[in-house]
Parts: sequence; C-alpha cells; structure tokens
Amino acid sequence: MMSPCDCFLHAPAPPLNPSSSLAAAAPGVLWRDSSLSFHSNAVSAPARTADTCPDLVVPRTVPRRAAYGKKNGMWAQYGGSLPAMLEALERVDDVGEALRPWKDTMCNRERTIILKEQKDWRRAVEILDWFRRSRHEVNVIHYNVILYVVGRARRWDLVTRLWQDMHSCGVVPDNSTYGTLIDVHCKGGRERMCLVWLGDMFKRGLLPDEITMSIVLQVHKKAGEYEKAEDFFRRWSLESDRKMVGHPCYSLYTYNTLIDTYGKAGQLEKVSDTFNQMLREGVLPNVVTFNTMIHVWGKHHRMEQVASLMRTMEEFQCLADTRTYNILISLYREMNDIDVAEYYFKKMKTDNLLPDAVSCRTLLYGYSVKGLITKAEAILKEMDERNMVIDEYTQSAVTRMYVNAGMLEQAWRWFEKFNYQMDSECFSANIDAFGERGHVLLAEKAFMCCIKRKTLSACVCNVMIKAYGLVGKLDEACDIADGMVRYGILPDNLTYSSLIQLMSTAKLPEKALYYLRKMQAAKLLIDCVPYSVIISSFAKNGNLHMVECLFREMVTSGIQTDTYVYSILIDAYAEDGDVQKAEAYFGLVKKAGLSESATIYNPLIKLYTKTGHLAEARKTYENLKSLDNDTSLYASNCMIDLYSDHCMVKEAREIFENLKDRGCANEFSHAMMVCLYKKVARFDEAHRISKEMQSLGLLTQALSYNSVIQMYVSGGRMEEAIRIFHRMLASNTRPNDATFEALKVILVKGGVSRNDTIRLELLRKNSTHDCLRQWYRTLSMVVSSGSSSSQHIGDSSSLRTRPSDIGNSRSSKRKTRKHAT
Repeated sequence: MMSPCDCFLHAPAPPLNPSSSLAAAAPGVLWRDSSLSFHSNAVSAPARTADTCPDLVVPRTVPRRAAYGKKNGMWAQYGGSLPAMLEALERVDDVGEALRPWKDTMCNRERTIILKEQKDWRRAVEILDWFRRSRHEVNVIHYNVILYVVGRARRWDLVTRLWQDMHSCGVVPDNSTYGTLIDVHCKGGRERMCLVWLGDMFKRGLLPDEITMSIVLQVHKKAGEYEKAEDFFRRWSLESDRKMVGHPCYSLYTYNTLIDTYGKAGQLEKVSDTFNQMLREGVLPNVVTFNTMIHVWGKHHRMEQVASLMRTMEEFQCLADTRTYNILISLYREMNDIDVAEYYFKKMKTDNLLPDAVSCRTLLYGYSVKGLITKAEAILKEMDERNMVIDEYTQSAVTRMYVNAGMLEQAWRWFEKFNYQMDSECFSANIDAFGERGHVLLAEKAFMCCIKRKTLSACVCNVMIKAYGLVGKLDEACDIADGMVRYGILPDNLTYSSLIQLMSTAKLPEKALYYLRKMQAAKLLIDCVPYSVIISSFAKNGNLHMVECLFREMVTSGIQTDTYVYSILIDAYAEDGDVQKAEAYFGLVKKAGLSESATIYNPLIKLYTKTGHLAEARKTYENLKSLDNDTSLYASNCMIDLYSDHCMVKEAREIFENLKDRGCANEFSHAMMVCLYKKVARFDEAHRISKEMQSLGLLTQALSYNSVIQMYVSGGRMEEAIRIFHRMLASNTRPNDATFEALKVILVKGGVSRNDTIRLELLRKNSTHDCLRQWYRTLSMVVSSGSSSSQHIGDSSSLRTRPSDIGNSRSSKRKTRKHAT
C-alpha cells in the first residue's frame, strides 16, 4: 500500500472548479429609544404595489384523491353546505366545477374554512385565485389563512405576491397577518425577515400580541441577542400595560420563553424572578419549564438548585420526561460525575421511560472519556439491538477510548465499521485519535481510507501533519502539505502554522521561514505568532541577524507585535550579553504601550545577572515585584545568584526565605544559598541548608552536588564531602570537571602524590570503566587513614555500590544562569 505521502506525490491533479457564491448580510435592525417604533436600513417588507397582481394559479402536481369517506365524517361538524363543498373539492379537480352549485350563496366563513381545510398549498392557492376571479369577497382572514399555508411550504415568492395582492385589493393587514408572517418566517429559518415584518408592523401602529411577541423573543434568542430580547419584552410590556386594564397575565409559553432567554443570557436572578412571578400569578409550570430551569442552573454548575428543582417537580406532580433525564445525564457527564449520570439513566428506565438515542449517546460518550470499556460496550450492544444510530461525535470518542486503552485491533475494527459513512470531520477525529498516541501507521491507514472515500479536506490533512509531527516525521508532514493541491485542497492557516511550529521546534528555522513565505504567497492572514516562533528558533541557533531582519519585516508589514515577541528578542540579546540591544528593545515595549510582564523582566534580569549589573538587576526586580502576580521563581533565583556573587547575604536570604514561605524554593535556590554561605565562611548555615536539601529530595543535579561537596571541602569536613560524592554516584548523577576539581583538594590535603593524582586524572579523561570506583576508593582511604600517599591506587577491588559508567565525563564549566529554574 502506498503511504499517504507517496499517494500525494503521485496522484494526478483533478481539474479545479471553484464555485462562486454571493452572500449579502442584511444590515442590523435598530430600536428607536423613544417608543416601540422600529426601523431597518436597506431592508423592508415587500412593496405593496397598486397594480393588480396576476393570477396566482399554480399548476397541479398532486392528483385528487378518490377516497374521501374518512374526511366526510370529520367535515360533518361544520354543518350546512360545507361538508358537501369540501367533498366536491376532493373529488373534482376543477375548482369552478366543484364549487359551482354554491357559487352565489357562499359566505365568508365558508370560504375561510375551505381554505383552512386544504392540506396542499397548491390547491389552496388555486381556490383563492378562483375566489378572486369569481368576484367573491376575499378579506384579511382569508389572506391570513393562505399566507400561513404558503409560508409553511416556504414558498417565499408567493408570500411576497400575496402581500402585494392584499394591497392592490385594498385589504388592510391586521395583527394576525403580521403574526402569521413572523411565525412562518421564524419557523422557516428566516429570522432576519421576522424582524423586517415586525418593523413594518410597528410602522402601521400595530402592537404584536403575546404569541407574536414570544416568537420575536425566540428570534433574538437564537441570534444570541439577549439584550435586544430583554429590551423588546420590556417595551412591549409597557405598551401592553397602557392599552390594557390592569397588569397583563402572560401565558405559560411566554414565561417559558422568558426563562429560557434569561437563562441563555446567564441572568440567573431574572430566571428566578420570572419563575416566582409565574407562580404568584397562578400559572402552573409544566415539564418544559422545569427542563429549562434544570438546564440553566446545571450549565452554571449550581447543582443544589438542580436538586431543589427536582423536588419542586414532585411537589407540582409534574412527571419528568425523557428530555429531563437527558439533561441530567448530560449535566453530570460534563461535570465528570459519570456515576450520577449512570444513576439517572437507570432511573429513567425505572420510571418506565425508554432511553432514546440522545440518552445512550450521552452516556456512551462519558464512558468512552473515562475509559470504562465494559460499560461502553454494554451501551453499544443496547443501541445496536434497538437500531440506534451512532453519531460521528460519539463514534470518534469510542475509537479514542480503544486507542487510549491500547486495544488497537478493536479500535481499527470499530473504525472500519463506520468509515464508509464518515465525513471529513469524523475522519479528522479518528486520525487524530490514532496520531495523538503515536500510532502513525494506523493514522496513515485511516488517512488512505479518507482519500478513497473522496472526503479529503484541509482539516484531515492538518491532523495527519500533526500526527507526523508528534513522532518527528517532518519530511512526511511536509509532503502532506505540499501534495494537498493535487487533490484540489488549498492549505489553510492551520496547515502552515503547524509546519512552522514543527520546523521551528526542530531547530530548522530556514524550513519554517520557507512555509511562512508560502503562507504569504497564499494571501492568508498572518499575525505575530508564526513570526515569533521562527524568530525564537533563529535566536536559539544564535542567528541574531535573521532575528533582526524578521522583526523589521514584521513591523514594516504592519503586524502588531506583542510582549512575547519582545521577550524573545530581549532574551536573545541576554544570551549574547548585549546589554545595549536588550535595553533598546525594552524601550520599544514601553513606547508601544504594551503591559510590562514577567516575560519581559525575566530575560532582563538574566542579562544583568550574567553581566554583573547589580543596580540595574535590583531595579528590574523591584519593577517585577510591583506587578500583581507572584514574582517568578526564575527571576528570584537569578537575584540569589547575583547576590551570591557579591556576597550580599542579607538580600539573598530575604528572597530565599520568601520563596520558602511561598513553597517555591527549588533545588537551584538552595544550591546558591549553600554557595553563598560557603563564600562568607558560614559553614554551619551552609550545612543546615545542605541537610534541608537532602530531606526535601532537592539533591539531584550535578550543580547541587558540586555546591555541597565544595562547601564541605572548604569547611574541612572531608568525610561528609566523600559521603555526598558516594550519594552522587549511587544516584547515577554524572560528575563533571567541577566535581573532580573539588575532590582533588581532598587528595592534595591527604598527601596523595602528584603522580598518583595525575594517574587518577588520566583514568577519568580516558573514560576507564572503573575510574569512578578508583576515585571513590582512593578518597575513602585518604580520609580514613589520614595519609594515603603510600597506597597503591591501581587496586580494582569492587565497591559495595555500583555507580554506572559515565562515559566521557569531560564537561564545560558550570553555567549557573541556565539552571536557574
């Protein structure tokens, strides 16, 4: 099988057929502050022309039904001639022929009922057109009925023609007309037009009734315009109060809509107030009310309120339905409390409610995330027995569950079961599940399936690039990006950003820059992030020339720089020891008005510590301390190091004690304090901190071991120095030059000859396998005997401990600033 990269490189490029689409967003609708009046810019209701509209005849496509006996019984309730009229319309295609016997006697009520009884919008339009041609009176009620029928069929062209026809016939729209138009447009997904009709309604001086008002609230709620919804309801209520005697009592539907709107807006206090007002006015809540309230409080993690609502439901003898339990299962699953979610799933069955697909999928997802494979498979079995559909979101979660558990065979079988019906988003999730755990071969197989199903997308390619990046297959990641165009897919921002990040992290800034140039050529939106990672990579490689060039390019291109970019620049020159350049970039931070933060101050303090600029370091550290957040450990350790160099005990101890009080003091903090006390010959203090380090498990690095060994050697406590060296070897911590320089002092003071010392040095430099044991044995003999010059150091007797072979132990002198964290 070809790899994804091979497939990309050799696949023929299909012809590209870019489709063009035009989309125009209507301007927003605004309230006037003075009243309920409404206006919209460039959008209005269809013009009510004075010309007579052409006939609204629509060719029939649905044949008349021969069987009408059942309906005949239902129509009998109307009495009079109506059952015969409706029966005739069912039997006879021609409207005029069907209604001919009643042509001169038909009243308005009969015409209204005839229109309402039509289930086919085409037949209704045909009948209305016959009414008009036959000179029958067609009033606003008839138009309201036909507008509803045509609107439910989503024939917006006919809605417009009917609206214009009303005006040409002199029929004035009423509240019901606008309510009908707003209702059908809302249910037809044309929320914008709802507001347009509402604006036209207000221009006519009409006030929406409660049902229409609730529909408008729903429109604003769907658009996330909660403030507009609340403002509309408040104004509508005030206007209603003026036109009605006493305070209006709203319907249950209105209260449910208000509670849901306030809940989605996060206004929990208004949710409670509305619910309490509803109860005060004697409006009994239903299961929809409680479901909404439970969902609102649960989404804000107020589970005590959820429990209270469940008790209130019982008090009102309002039985929980399937949606109630689905909400509870979902809430507790999101809170990672899968046991309670499982409890409500079982309680649903106890209450004789059959869990639906939502119930099962929600719990299955929770089991998958928690890795509860046995329970997940039990749910899957139940869903399979009931022929429930597994949605793609849950399917990918189950794949991830098997992958995380290392059950790769089951994961692949599960993937294969669904791959024929996956879209690109689901393929992405499954490929990511394999790739995140480093199973790149399975990710590749899934990727190839995606290509065969012809559902390849930029998202799928991006997760494959991510999978290759996680296992360091950078060439393959690049091949995926370079081959996308062969499949008619253009790399997006994420594609190039991922490659830039991968190449920069791998210390390949030139390759990262190549993809930045491709990103620019594709006219994709570029911010400071890709620039910052490339600049950082060049800085780590010591290429300050490219650092400067890319920064100037950013500024010239008008890309807004942030504090992170400046921190990289300052840190780069801090590593180089260039105080002037670093301070110049710090000046640019102030000039740009960016907030000064730890990311800016830390590299400055590092620079001043490295160059020994005590006054500047102290000033910068004070500025850092003035920030609201806790002073960083890195900066504090740098200052301890600097104070140690200057033997400033009081200042260093103050910072050290502050770190300890905050629980932040780390191994470097302690090691530098040991060095400081050694310098000022306060060996008791140094010994106390050494013991503290050992008890806290903070003696792990060569730097710390060296500090403690040097301290004991300087204080003449040779036995303790050798004991620390023994501990260092036992922990497999590699000694370095500084370690042996301190140990040589013990040899010299113990009287070991210069030739024997040189032989020990040669053993170390030649990486002799047992050199460390030789060093330790000799040092132990020197300390125990007091004079070991006569001892033969070539004895290779084994020690009780078995320190590992350290290989080449030559190392550079310690660089304390690099170990500050």
